[in-house]
Amino acid sequence: MANKLISEMGLPKSIANIFAARKINTAKDALSLTEFELMELLDVGLAEVISAVMHISEMALSLQKMRVQDEHLAGHLPTGLNGLDRALCGGIPFGAVTELVGPAGIGKTQDDILLFPLPHSVDPI
Repeated sequence: MANKLISEMGLPKSIANIFAARKINTAKDALSLTEFELMELLDVGLAEVISAVMHISEMALSLQKMRVQDEHLAGHLPTGLNGLDRALCGGIPFGAVTELVGPAGIGKTQDDILLFPLPHSVDPI
């Protein structure tokens, strides 16, 4: 979301061109500056800056929500541990490497054994 180009965010062309001319190209570039820094760099009023920042923020939030929804739809393997499943938005996401870390003796290996049981018999090849 941070690397989304401002030129692709639907800002009015006049303000998008000013951002581009000042080398403020991404949402991260714009949102890492204060309103007053943007006013000075863009040479526009506070109202224009606030409007642009709100638009960029809303677009970034919308993209983040779509990403979370897409990830949720991709599926998760529930761990059976309610707190862990909530923290992982439904469990361990499919198609991702997930590493369990923590101090010795808290149940990392036990959790792995419960999640990924070994087959009782192996078919010969």
